[in-house]
Amino acid sequence: METSIDNRKHGLAAGPAAAPLRADWTVDQGWAAYTLAQHAVWKTLYERQTRLLPGLACDAFVDGMNKLPMSAERIPNFEELSETLHKATGWQVVAVPGLVPDEVFFDHLANRRFPSGNFIRGAHELDYLEEPDVFHDVFGHVPMLMNPLMADFIQAYGKGGLRAQSLGKLTELARVYWYTVEFGLVQQQDGMRIYGAGIASSFSESRFSIQSDSPNRIAFDLERVMRTHYRIDDFQEVYFVLDDLQDLLALANTEFAPYYERLNSGPSYKPGDALATDKVMHRGTGSHHLARPRKP
Repeated sequence: METSIDNRKHGLAAGPAAAPLRADWTVDQGWAAYTLAQHAVWKTLYERQTRLLPGLACDAFVDGMNKLPMSAERIPNFEELSETLHKATGWQVVAVPGLVPDEVFFDHLANRRFPSGNFIRGAHELDYLEEPDVFHDVFGHVPMLMNPLMADFIQAYGKGGLRAQSLGKLTELARVYWYTVEFGLVQQQDGMRIYGAGIASSFSESRFSIQSDSPNRIAFDLERVMRTHYRIDDFQEVYFVLDDLQDLLALANTEFAPYYERLNSGPSYKPGDALATDKVMHRGTGSHHLARPRKP
């Protein structure tokens, strides 16, 4: 399989879709149209993840899950989710039909609207789906949006994304989203834990990210992250680890212009690189990816 890195910018913000009637690309969730089979897929995914995540997911994720109107029995209703979420952090969940343009994605985030696909994967796609569905978006992302730190960070990211587009720096900024919101780890007193949605919604990567000897786990450094490619075709070769979720507050208030200036020159890094300047919390063996040879 060919290596695939940095080809998808942001979950739903990656590519073309047939434009819906509304200018903001939102659609009705169509909750009443979900079939028993689709609710059953949600139930399977929900039950196995909630059994798996204790001891792997961070406290903020578990707390958010416990406070949301979400259960195994049915795909969540976005209006019900939004009512609880808005009271907690001012966010809401809006339905979109699939991939939307970057500027639409950023505008939603900047206004505390999280766009979620309204479709769910088939029963034959439980372990991998290229395009994010309602399980990834709702189960993976919404619990952390109950946390004020993540809520503020993602809104700031939306505003920053619009600026990055105008400066031609979207690729570098997208790496921040990827290695935090999607595939971030955080250090807790009881050990390293998941807060990224791409991990939390994945049965196999939840265990891999915390328990496998294969990946590098490196202390988060903003410029290092912005210079680092990522994989979209396999488990990550590196996870960047926050000391504390409070670090998201500093990220939300960061002035990115000096970083963009420095990024005009200097190196970029492969996903599996470990540098002498890194604070390496776990040096991986690379065994997973070494066993799966890829073209450069």
